[in-house]
Amino acid sequence: MSAPAVEAAEGKLVTTAEKVADLKRRLELAKEPGSPRAIAKREAKGLPSPRQRIDTLLDAGSFVEFGALCKDPNDPASPYGDGVVTGYGLIDSRPVVVYAHDMTVQGGSVGEMFGRKVLTALQWASKMGCPAIGINDSGGARVQDAVTSLSWYAKMAGYAEHLAGIVAHVSLIFGKCAGGAVYGPINTDLVVAVRDQGYMFVTGPEVIKAATGEETTMDELGSAENQGRYGNVHHVAESEADAFAYVRSFLSFLPSSTYEKAPLINPGLEPEITDTDLELDAIIPDDANAPYDMHEIIMRIFDDGDFLELYELEAQNIITGFARVDGRPVGVVANQPNFMSGVLDIHSGEKATRFIRLCYVFGLPLVFLVDTPGLLPGVDEEKNGTIRRSGRMFFAYVEAQVPKVTIVIRKAYGGAYAVMGCKQLGADLNFAWPTAKIAVLGAEPAIDLIRHAEIEAAGEKGPELRKNYIDFYNDYIATPYIAAERGYIDALIEPHDTRLLLRGALRQLRDKSTIHIPRPDGAYPFAI
Repeated sequence: MSAPAVEAAEGKLVTTAEKVADLKRRLELAKEPGSPRAIAKREAKGLPSPRQRIDTLLDAGSFVEFGALCKDPNDPASPYGDGVVTGYGLIDSRPVVVYAHDMTVQGGSVGEMFGRKVLTALQWASKMGCPAIGINDSGGARVQDAVTSLSWYAKMAGYAEHLAGIVAHVSLIFGKCAGGAVYGPINTDLVVAVRDQGYMFVTGPEVIKAATGEETTMDELGSAENQGRYGNVHHVAESEADAFAYVRSFLSFLPSSTYEKAPLINPGLEPEITDTDLELDAIIPDDANAPYDMHEIIMRIFDDGDFLELYELEAQNIITGFARVDGRPVGVVANQPNFMSGVLDIHSGEKATRFIRLCYVFGLPLVFLVDTPGLLPGVDEEKNGTIRRSGRMFFAYVEAQVPKVTIVIRKAYGGAYAVMGCKQLGADLNFAWPTAKIAVLGAEPAIDLIRHAEIEAAGEKGPELRKNYIDFYNDYIATPYIAAERGYIDALIEPHDTRLLLRGALRQLRDKSTIHIPRPDGAYPFAI
């Protein structure tokens, strides 16, 4: 019997047609490698497959998969893919790398080939200089793989350092992610979770109860909303579609890598004063202590009112996010008078610090909008390190050698005046509205401090004397004109001029460069 006949008799593939057919069969198996029971369970929840998720995220028809036929080499019966789908494609016609966990294969847990595939994807992003996006839906380490699973989790999480400051690294939390499944995402640039679907925790409620006796619920421990308040989730999406839209918008504000420029979108819009600009002249309440929503100002001074807020559930007394000026992306840091009067505390300081560094590494100019009564005093603040944490924001601001513009809207008191982009800290251009108040303290605490004895001695006339001193302080000390006289403010401006003035300011600063003495990496006083 001839060799081909022997191969055919033993069931081996002989012809090209048979080999092609076999490949098609294997690739078809790889599309849904999970067990029928696991697939049915996923479909009952109304959840898409990992490939469907990828197709929804990327430009239509752009996904190219690699590693579809990877499987556990030690188990002939193991499913293809080993629990993760990897590849590359396009978002808004720009390249990205993407990987998505497959919960139908061993719960999306990490095995050797899973780890190799994800690491290959991250290396590809580093090599090609494009963003990396992970769609996470994993129970964590694969228990039966023991140290092999742990070692690959460590390699995947560790490789985030190679991408940091070079390309954007994004994590989507679409399931109950525990242990190793959260160590990698937490060190990425953006973490987005779906409300009532995405969860993050080191250990689940059952393990906590067994280890410490504490009783808690899944929602209390690791819900998207709670993790958003803790600062571990940067945006809570209402659905997977909302999460994908947010990620696409996020990437539209960033360059593909730090060696490129961010996209230019619709420059030159509305080159004249508009009715929306004129609304700014009456937007600040006459009562200096009355709250208002800083979003109303943000909406009016940036292109198209387009603002993508980051970390919106964390420390709501400060606002951080991306906007555009003359078509070019900028980072916005703004106090929020509507929440805790816009005071700076340990949580808002850390939130701002993280955002400032994100803008710095991707070369985005920073615009600060200031209305804050100062740093929050209190025993708890001191115990929790307000000195150290405020100092981190100072350091990050000085380190950020990008164009920096500050606009003082209303209050700018004490250390908060300094850290919110004062000229002495390195701001390039500083402007103020006529409603600005700049001083070491607000009028009431300042007068109570420096005129306390005199007011006490005045007896019945004390309250009237105190009011007179407060009025004098507001009229002649806490004014923007003193700062302007000394050059600490470059110009006092009418509010309706802000949008066009900001456009001109950043146009002037577009080619800003700073000469640094070469040095090795510094011993940073903080880690973000």
